[in-house]
Amino acid sequence: MILMIRILAGLFVKNPTEYTNQRVRKVYGVLAGVVGIVLNIILAIGKFIAGILCGSISIVADAFNNLSDAGSSIISLMGFYLGEKKPDKDHPFGHGRMEYISALLVSVVILIMGFELSKSSIQKIIHPKAVESSVITIVILLVAILVKLYMFLYNRVYGKRINSQAMKATAIDSISDVGATTVVLISVLIGQYTGVNIDGYAGLVVALFIFYAGIRSIKETMDPLLGQAPEPDFVKSIKLIVDRHDEIIGVHDLIVHDYGPGRRIISLHCEVSEDGDMVELHEVIDRCERELMEELGCMATIHMDPITINNERVNFLKDTILTEIHKYNDKISLHDFRVVDGPTQTNIIFDAVMPNELKITEKELRNQLEEIIAKLPGKCVGVITIDRQFSEW
Repeated sequence: MILMIRILAGLFVKNPTEYTNQRVRKVYGVLAGVVGIVLNIILAIGKFIAGILCGSISIVADAFNNLSDAGSSIISLMGFYLGEKKPDKDHPFGHGRMEYISALLVSVVILIMGFELSKSSIQKIIHPKAVESSVITIVILLVAILVKLYMFLYNRVYGKRINSQAMKATAIDSISDVGATTVVLISVLIGQYTGVNIDGYAGLVVALFIFYAGIRSIKETMDPLLGQAPEPDFVKSIKLIVDRHDEIIGVHDLIVHDYGPGRRIISLHCEVSEDGDMVELHEVIDRCERELMEELGCMATIHMDPITINNERVNFLKDTILTEIHKYNDKISLHDFRVVDGPTQTNIIFDAVMPNELKITEKELRNQLEEIIAKLPGKCVGVITIDRQFSEW
């Protein structure tokens, strides 16, 4: 069934498997949105009619849930269209984050619907009414479960392939709807075969399913808006490309700016030997930037840091400081390490990367490093810059 979306996409684009291509992403997003709108409207009408005929608040609640899903799909479609707008003077990085914003709006709509349905269900619990079910009602609910499973599958699969937060949010909502409709179906069967009316309670369970889906979806969409850490696989891909170049000795200060799917800008520092030819090394850095663009589709800016690598004294001082500071935390790292001898003192210059989970302040870490440096042979003074860790290598 998932192939249906791909077949439809093939009618509009030549290479439907190029999921990072912006045109391909837009086609998949629009198709998924249109299919979602049509299916949810059909389900909403069917459930609403069934709910009214048998007097079930839980079925009516489930119908309005599907109707809100249709509205959510419309919002997602708007996000895809707005996200594809070209960069302009006021938005030089494009409008890709509109997809994240549309996904957030979907989540808010889900929460509001859950709140409203919970109130109606509580009223039905306080003032219960008889529910009359039929074979048609049961069939409608079974079909609805199968349709929502299908929607969950294609939104999850293609949401991951084109990296769409809106489709991922829709997938979460769809599987939540499967659980909600299943609860409604069980309540109908219990009422039909035992005469026990749990319709109001089933409606409340549906509302809780909706609440859970909304809260989870908000978390999924807020993280990229707030500036989450890059995915480990993406960082690993960057490292593999950089490590191809033997001239690059070390990498640090990787920062990933996410302006929406397919709109990533990265910056990083690469250490090279100070004994190398600067023109040749610059060419290596340029080549690395081009490879990152061609293979990962992200604009890269690399800062080149020349460092000393064949000086035994410098290496000894660096290893000594690392050994001592690792007694506090073995995740602290040093880079841009230099030793500058002066007439009255030796300046030891470096940046120390402070892991975000470290429970001490920057001032406390600096004091610890300065105490270690003060014990080194000769009159050594630390010139230390404390860096925060934006990405884990």
